[in-house]
Amino acid sequence: MSVMGASTQNARETEQRARIIATAERLFREIGFQKTTVADIARELRMSPANVYRFFGAKSEINAAVARHLMNEVEQSAQSIAHGPGSAEQRLRALILSNEAMNAERYVADRKLHNMVEAALDENWPIISDHIDRIDAALEDVIRSGMESGEFAEGDAQLAARLVHAACIRYCHPRLMVECADRPTPTSAQMVEFCIAALRAGFRDLNRSASLSR
Repeated sequence: MSVMGASTQNARETEQRARIIATAERLFREIGFQKTTVADIARELRMSPANVYRFFGAKSEINAAVARHLMNEVEQSAQSIAHGPGSAEQRLRALILSNEAMNAERYVADRKLHNMVEAALDENWPIISDHIDRIDAALEDVIRSGMESGEFAEGDAQLAARLVHAACIRYCHPRLMVECADRPTPTSAQMVEFCIAALRAGFRDLNRSASLSR
C-alpha cells in the first residue's frame, strides 16, 4: 500500500472510530451506558457488531472512549483558558468556573451520563487519574504565571495547584456535585476568591517545614 493509500485508510478508520464514539455517547444519554449494547451501536450505524469490534475490543473500551471524549473537552477548555488572555486571577476564576459548568452540564443535568462517571470512579478507570493530572497541570500553569508576574506570592506552583484543586473539588467532582447540591456550602465563586486570597498571601509547606526542623 502506498503512503497516500495508508494515510487515507488511517483517516477513514479515525473517522469510523469517531462515529462509533459519537453514536455510543448519544445512546448513553438516551438509554444509559449499561443498557446500551454493541449491537445497539452497530444497528444505529447500520453496520455489524463484528465491524464495531474491529475498532474496539470490548464494550468497556467504548465506555472508556466516550468518557475520554467528554473529559477531553473539559481539559481542552481548561488549557485554552490557562494559556489565554487575562491576568492569572482572571484565568484562575474562569478555569474553575468553566470546569464546574461543563461538568454540571455533562454529569449533573444528565443523570444517565452521571451513572457512567460513577462507574468510572468506583472502578478506577485509568482515564480518571489522567483527567485529574491534566486539570492539575492547567491550574499549575496559571498559578506559576501568577507567581512569576507578582500577582501571587512566590512558592511551589505544583503544590499550590493541588491545594486549589482540592479546595474546589466539590464544584467539579461529579459525585460531590450531586451529593452536595442541596447542602449550605460556599459557592464556587466564593471558594475561588478564598483560593486567590491565599495565593496572594502565600502559604507554608508544612511537610517541608517539618523536614527542615528535624
